[in-house]
Amino acid sequence: MENKNVYSLVVAILNRGFSDVAMSAARNAGAKGGTVISARSSGLHEEETFFGISILPEKELVLILSNEETKAPIMRSIIKHVGIETEGGGIIFSLPVTDVAGIKAFEDFSEEK
Repeated sequence: MENKNVYSLVVAILNRGFSDVAMSAARNAGAKGGTVISARSSGLHEEETFFGISILPEKELVLILSNEETKAPIMRSIIKHVGIETEGGGIIFSLPVTDVAGIKAFEDFSEEK
């Protein structure tokens, strides 16, 4: 299968409560939408206690499928609004996606011939 298009999955790991800010920033940079997943950190340094009970900080994962042209602007916008230097504490990265199916915006999925 030859891939005509290269896609990326933009991933933002944020402090809880900042996914709306991240999605707004991403949409302003060209994202069509995204998925938000609730998560919790398992880092040793982030563990807190409350009345002797260990509490791990809650996080949100924002997943955005983008094409290569919009990936960098989306990432820059998210970093600016909720990056690690902000209260959102976001860590943003991308992963390559070689094939997509079932998404109207990406209907040019190359089929095996």
